Amino acid sequence: MRRYLFFVNQPYSYSILRPLQDEIRRRGGEAAWFVAGCTAEPLGPDERHLKTVKEVMEFNADATFVPGDWVPYFFPGIKVEVFHGMARNKRGHSSEDESDHYRIRGWFDLYCTHAEKDTAKFQQLAELKQHFAVARTGWPKLDPLLKNAAQGPRPRGQGELPVVFYASTFSRSVTSAPALVKKIGELASSGRWKFIVTLHPKMEPAVVEQYRKLSGDHLRFVESDEDLLPILPEADVMLCDTSSIMFEFMFLDRPVVTFRTKMPGPYLIDVDDERDVEPALEKALNYPQDLMDETRALCNELHSFRDGRSSERVLDEVEDFLVNKQSGLKRKPLNLLRKVKVRRRLRRELKHGLRQVQ
Repeated sequence: MRRYLFFVNQPYSYSILRPLQDEIRRRGGEAAWFVAGCTAEPLGPDERHLKTVKEVMEFNADATFVPGDWVPYFFPGIKVEVFHGMARNKRGHSSEDESDHYRIRGWFDLYCTHAEKDTAKFQQLAELKQHFAVARTGWPKLDPLLKNAAQGPRPRGQGELPVVFYASTFSRSVTSAPALVKKIGELASSGRWKFIVTLHPKMEPAVVEQYRKLSGDHLRFVESDEDLLPILPEADVMLCDTSSIMFEFMFLDRPVVTFRTKMPGPYLIDVDDERDVEPALEKALNYPQDLMDETRALCNELHSFRDGRSSERVLDEVEDFLVNKQSGLKRKPLNLLRKVKVRRRLRRELKHGLRQVQ
């Protein structure tokens, strides 16, 4: 029986890893969670929570799954990167190849990729480094969405208001949240729209509080540690900036409006003035054919798998790595300075987690 560990450093990790947990259980394996740096409150009573490094070592997992960019290197088992979002250039680098998505830090043994393009790039890096493997599996987070959610326009009853899902990332250089709080408040109070709003867990607390105060009959504020996937299908259109959640929403075959995005393209209606937000939302509700064709093309580029079985592929590739590929790789680099920093970070984020519980 295989044992698997989930390393959680941000609240968004839960919805990425739970489809894997479901598949592990279906196969008769055992899964456990280790949380550092964020709240463990989303864990249910049937989910095993390892609270100390000692417990992790005793659990002795065969593999640790990581949606982020770091993991304690001394944890048992291989380290598997499953990513926290789609492979896009969020920071506006001169090319996508320069983005953090492709930075090899020396922590991971296996990268489970989503798109043909990012798979090819990681395979090039694997051939160069020779200390990790790459497998195109698809993204576990999308499994429930692709299996269960209806695609295309949401049926609306007569007189039912259109619903906008607003999501924003946290980085000051790309977030729209401070600029749009007044406009979203106006639109929600106008009686023409309903909003579902969520913000990145790293968003400035003062900005989060501004949006919480907008909660009412026409605006629902969703905390960052809630599972957003079941909520996405409730919206007709998304309003976003440069958050990768926009790509998840596109797999519902529904349109996205962005405000000053760093990832522009024909698959978005992008505006740079608050006054243009409502007209853009109205245009999106008409599902322009050219916009939706581009949206579907982008989804095929990012994640051509539509079967909702990415978790199965991830576990199959992990098993193949453990049995057939592990011995053929070079040792990972020593990374002595990075390892010292990881130990410090782990201690710091465990303390942060304890403060949140208290």
